[in-house]
Amino acid sequence: MAEDTRRSDVETEVSYGGAAMKDFKGKVVYVTGGSSGIGLAVAKLFAAEGAHVSIFARRKEQLERALKEIASQHVSESQHFSCQQLDVSVREQVELVMARAVKEFGAPDVLINCAGRARPHYFEDITYEQFDETMKINLYGAWNTISALFAHMKKRGGYIVNVSSLAGFIGVFGYTDYGASKFALIGLSETLRSELKQYGINVSVLCPPDTDTPGFEEENKTKPPECQAISARAKLMQPEEVAAALIRGMRKGQFLIVPSFDGKFTLVMKRLFPGLVEWIMDRDIEKCRRTI
Repeated sequence: MAEDTRRSDVETEVSYGGAAMKDFKGKVVYVTGGSSGIGLAVAKLFAAEGAHVSIFARRKEQLERALKEIASQHVSESQHFSCQQLDVSVREQVELVMARAVKEFGAPDVLINCAGRARPHYFEDITYEQFDETMKINLYGAWNTISALFAHMKKRGGYIVNVSSLAGFIGVFGYTDYGASKFALIGLSETLRSELKQYGINVSVLCPPDTDTPGFEEENKTKPPECQAISARAKLMQPEEVAAALIRGMRKGQFLIVPSFDGKFTLVMKRLFPGLVEWIMDRDIEKCRRTI
């Protein structure tokens, strides 16, 4: 299914930068997971920047509702918007849908890999099937879209952003399968950043904290109390705040884009004082267990 319509916090430098993209007007932007949460907020913000935006997700009705929201943010009648159903974990489907999208909408200047999911639980209660599914969506999904679009982006250059998490650089109780996928996504992004420079393609990775999205509501249904105790330390961000941080990071060419001050502080502490971070988390877990 394809549809077309017309229509300061502290910026602590915690990572190396690359080629920035200052202006998104007229750029073709693909957003996987663009029908809700951070993906939808990102797509709307790109529309407000004058970009042509195409979103991809699994649910048809949700895609169509999201498309109307995105198109309403247009700043020029020449802008184009589209949506297509896609399960990023199925490689053959990704290749077919992306080939069609390039033919109908144009090759992307910007690819935002935002499709993902989390189902936190105790390790012993996470089945192999859940682990496999999480890896296929969060990690293989990004690999699939990048590989399907690489030949087109290689010719013109561009920008790829993979959405990881704070749990992509710090192991969090209850997130064994999710953390594994998000740590791997940072590794994939860092390697691609080095390799794709020669083609004029910049790569960044977005690491948001807990964000008030439908996905976060689902996480809370299975989240162990120890995990909730750790999460309670950080402020819950809004999707629009994360989207704005993403745009700022892309304009600066930052590799690692961490939206919140708390997140930046955690990253710096994890790098400089890993033992202290572990001690604080262990203390929160122990306090929680004493109340259970």
